[in-house]
Amino acid sequence: MLLFRHMITALFMALAMMFSALMPAVANDDLSNDATIIMYHRFGESNLPSTNIQLDVFDAHLQTIRDEGWVVLPLADIVSRLKSGTPLPDKAMAITVDDAFTSVYTEAFPRLQEYGYPFTLFIATSSIDRGLNGYASWDQIREMQAAGVEIGSQTHTHPHMHQLTAESVRVEIETSNARFQQELGITPRYFAYPYGEYSPETRDIIKDMGFEAAFGQASGVAHASIDAFEWPRFAFNESYGDVKRLKLAIDAKALPITDMTGGDMVLDSNPPFLGFTVAEGIEPLSRLICFASGMGRVEVVQLGRRIEVRLPEAFSNYRNRINCTMPVVENGKDTGRFRWYSRQFVLD
Repeated sequence: MLLFRHMITALFMALAMMFSALMPAVANDDLSNDATIIMYHRFGESNLPSTNIQLDVFDAHLQTIRDEGWVVLPLADIVSRLKSGTPLPDKAMAITVDDAFTSVYTEAFPRLQEYGYPFTLFIATSSIDRGLNGYASWDQIREMQAAGVEIGSQTHTHPHMHQLTAESVRVEIETSNARFQQELGITPRYFAYPYGEYSPETRDIIKDMGFEAAFGQASGVAHASIDAFEWPRFAFNESYGDVKRLKLAIDAKALPITDMTGGDMVLDSNPPFLGFTVAEGIEPLSRLICFASGMGRVEVVQLGRRIEVRLPEAFSNYRNRINCTMPVVENGKDTGRFRWYSRQFVLD
């Protein structure tokens, strides 16, 4: 069995190198054109710490963004510039909020208005329709929309989308789009996967249904080398929400890759066998390291520009990640910044 696995590994690496030679490389001029997208859920709801950011911490985030001179852009600007190759300013960022809890209206919205920071609000329409406790109302959402808040879709019922049939996914989108038209007069351009979960089939349906981009919850930096329907976001909550982590996220740079294998979110084998090719011009590859949920740092095998991540054991939790980082080096010196690439995995 071990010999068989080594043979399969060698075959995958050989195929990856062959396909890498056939695929267009990421242009060196595009390596720095990236943006960090951050996400929140709740504000000042300390009884739900896994999705909450404390208000004093959120205030510190906003002040730090101003003090550091980071450039907060509408999500639409980042999407269009990354797709067209139009240069983005260094440390460009966008702010997103998922689920439309009441606290986005009562706490986040007035603060973001005061600072003049645009944001995108992703909504699952059923929760609003049912008037569930803790959720914003359509009237409150209309007020935010009128003030310039971009409204994105998060389906109708907020399901685990990879567990749905293709027809059910389409019904979710068609139903939510109808409700958005009825209540707000729009069809959203952008989509956020509920729980950050999707399958390749789900992603392709979202593409086919007219969205311009879609976003998950794996940490990382948006870049043209990443599928625009898999763009990552750094999520903030009480456990992972301090200013130090915010600075790490905004300082981060993309790790441009091609020829990913073993990266499908819904695992058909556990542990996954993740591999990818790092774009020319990204150095030093010898300092690239990867971490896996519950395992800490894991083995990385480098063959030329090809990277293979080898996990010592299977994932045991439902939701898991592999994060790969490497320092940004300029003129032979560390800049204190890191390139970042992440994949999220779920056990079906």
